[in-house]
Amino acid sequence: FIAMDQPKHDVQRKTVAPVVSTRNLAAMESLIRERTGNVLDSLPEGETFNWVDKVSIELTTQMLATLFDFPFEERAKLTRWSDVATAVPGGGVIDTEEQRREELIECLVYFTRIWEERKANPTDDFVSMLANGKDTKDMEPLEFLGNLILLIVGGNDTTRNSISGGVRFLNQFPDEYQKLMANPGLIPNMVPEIIRYQTPLAYMRRTTTRDVKLGDKLIPEGDRVLMWYVSGNRDSSMIDEADRFWIDRPKARQQLSFGFGIHRCMGNRLAEMQLRVLWEEIVSRFERVEVVGDPTYVNSNFVRGYSDLPVIVHRK
Repeated sequence: FIAMDQPKHDVQRKTVAPVVSTRNLAAMESLIRERTGNVLDSLPEGETFNWVDKVSIELTTQMLATLFDFPFEERAKLTRWSDVATAVPGGGVIDTEEQRREELIECLVYFTRIWEERKANPTDDFVSMLANGKDTKDMEPLEFLGNLILLIVGGNDTTRNSISGGVRFLNQFPDEYQKLMANPGLIPNMVPEIIRYQTPLAYMRRTTTRDVKLGDKLIPEGDRVLMWYVSGNRDSSMIDEADRFWIDRPKARQQLSFGFGIHRCMGNRLAEMQLRVLWEEIVSRFERVEVVGDPTYVNSNFVRGYSDLPVIVHRK
């Protein structure tokens, strides 16, 4: 539904939105905190490890499994399908477009089986709501797959890379790290600043429905245009010291990483809660999460993310 116009967009989005309602998020917080604590307590001390693998991927995949009521022991499939959906062929995740299609069809087959189960025995998850919603229960298979991939990528790449980015930025700006440790009350304001500074998805593409003049440029009907969120988030005409990571930035929530308008990220409050809880648990356990090497980036111009971030944790 991210590629749909009204009214079809609205009814499909409305069908699954209750999963991330304010009431449901309040009920999820204790589970998120428990899982976050367990992951952080399991981290090795005094040795280098990959924060992306041990923390960022693990926490986001556990959350995805909950949102889809997906078999917990098989949750790594969700990460794989998310990576496959956005990967550049030959970039290390998939070799060809044909491989992408084959793996995403595997995703569709797996979720079609879950769809049939949830039609008979619904729970409060994304698939149950799609399978039983009056406006979504008759979706064609590829439309179902499109919505699945939207929800999987939306819940995976974004939060995962902001979890990694926050650690990296606090190491790049040590004065901000000291500020955080001296005043953990800054965490709720720091979270949207992390999301702005990372901008996990760089852009969205749209197609013009008519000729339009923007500034002194004519964009013809049918042209493809990119909305560069990453550029907007570093726009010095709108954001003071836009290239600075500033955890007590005034008006930190005024950022574009979640998009804008009818397609604004449906799970933005969940993402912010996951990051808030994570940093609350980090500062209660660690003096510092120290980055000890250069990050490895994913090979993509769409996903701004990391495959490796070497760190050492220093416990209190």
